Amino acid sequence: MRWIKWIKNRFIPSKPESVVGLSWESADFGGAETGSKTVLEVEDLSVSFVQYEKGLQQKQMKVISSLDIAINRGEILAVVGSSGSGKSLLAHAILGILPENASVTGSIKYNGKELTLQRQAMLRGNEIALVPQSVNYLDPLMQVGAQVRTGIKNGDALAVQREVFDRYQLKPEVDRFYPFQLSGGMARRILISTAIVSDAQLVIADEPTPGLDPEVVEETLGYFREMSARGCAVMLITHDIETALKIADKVAVFYAGTTVEVAPIENFSGDGEALRHPYSKALWRALPQNGFMPIPGAQPMPNNLPEGCLFAPRCSMATSECSIKQPKVRKLRDGMVRCGHAT
Repeated sequence: MRWIKWIKNRFIPSKPESVVGLSWESADFGGAETGSKTVLEVEDLSVSFVQYEKGLQQKQMKVISSLDIAINRGEILAVVGSSGSGKSLLAHAILGILPENASVTGSIKYNGKELTLQRQAMLRGNEIALVPQSVNYLDPLMQVGAQVRTGIKNGDALAVQREVFDRYQLKPEVDRFYPFQLSGGMARRILISTAIVSDAQLVIADEPTPGLDPEVVEETLGYFREMSARGCAVMLITHDIETALKIADKVAVFYAGTTVEVAPIENFSGDGEALRHPYSKALWRALPQNGFMPIPGAQPMPNNLPEGCLFAPRCSMATSECSIKQPKVRKLRDGMVRCGHAT
């Protein structure tokens, strides 16, 4: 039964029994009442995993390095990048659900206060909601309607749950289904419903739209926009830039476990001349409607990262200085970039 409890503690809102000395009802969550404009601030975040090779020899494999992002109240930040760039790991680090062999350094703040493991346990599934990629986050032994209702704090929980299901074209009998009875698209809608019905101040949507019909995709994106209009901060993790640009205010571009650029959506136009980082420009120009110009090479694996700038081996602007050390992030033209050559 331990694995079932593990899933529920990480997705289904509950009163964390492990938080000693704090009352659930009176605990300071650092929520909307603080008046802070910045809801989430991640600075110089690095995540490493302990691995064993050649018997008992330990090795630290860094999968996220010097990552920086921030999301304001009422803002949608899209996090884009190829598979393996660290998008989902960032979400798990914020929620405090990384595996036990993970080591985290840097700072993660929610409403101006450091997100300790204790605060993560209290906020997870309440003020901070996750729309995960996998249906494995659903309790396999609990009907999906009941799982969605656990996140409803106000009003008639059953009526709210059924209204949301109706919006997502889920028939009334679906609320009595178990996760194994759901199709891929139905499971995705259930996962999104858990965030829609919550009172979360920060919603992390990890690839929320694959498997949905185009009309439902548009509707889902509209719900995230409604949430941001109510003051909720939304992090939309996706590999699809076009989807991101439909609702995002800013786009954070990830590469090989770090942030290379954060830019307003207006910069993603034309041939990408307004973008700052060479990878962001190349990613934009690789889209079919923008010339379909692929980038030579491939994103490096975490166990084979180059010295210095992580994009340097594929960058036409790279100099010998780029291979010495990773450039620091800096503000540039209403955005942020990690490149010494950006202007």
